[in-house]
Amino acid sequence: MDDLRLELLEERHLPAMTALLHDPEVLRFTRVPEPPPEDFPRQWLDRYVEARADGTAEAFAAVDGRGAFIGLALAPTIDRESGEVELGYIVAQPARGRGVATAMLAQLTAWAFSSVGAQRIVLIIDVRNPASERVAERCGYTREGVMRSIHLKQGIRVDAALWSRLPSD
Repeated sequence: MDDLRLELLEERHLPAMTALLHDPEVLRFTRVPEPPPEDFPRQWLDRYVEARADGTAEAFAAVDGRGAFIGLALAPTIDRESGEVELGYIVAQPARGRGVATAMLAQLTAWAFSSVGAQRIVLIIDVRNPASERVAERCGYTREGVMRSIHLKQGIRVDAALWSRLPSD
């Protein structure tokens, strides 16, 4: 997806963020609470705007060449002291199957290395989401293993694969 660009997540993206929360796949494979509280999109945005100010997290809207919202590219955790960054991506349902996730992660990875100075980037991917694992692999990440029962959602413990990438990879 050559025309994809990342722009800072802002107030104008709230309606698109809200729409993502109606997608069962987003709810299934992310750490978004289920069901999301009514004010969750606002809390979500505010969390990233506040963290942007102190450099501990960042969020981007992914948009296509026409400026249409097609997903979120996230750095939910930035530890500048250790040089470790966690990244994540969410593709809006209408944009799936077109290479959007791979393009988002590639750009997000480049940003983490160049703008944040990351020495280690991690992805935490639900093991029931092989499509996301293929994206990680295409972007040069290494699957380190499975973190068993790492997250609780809807009363169910979730296993997640830990993927990483280093500047030398």
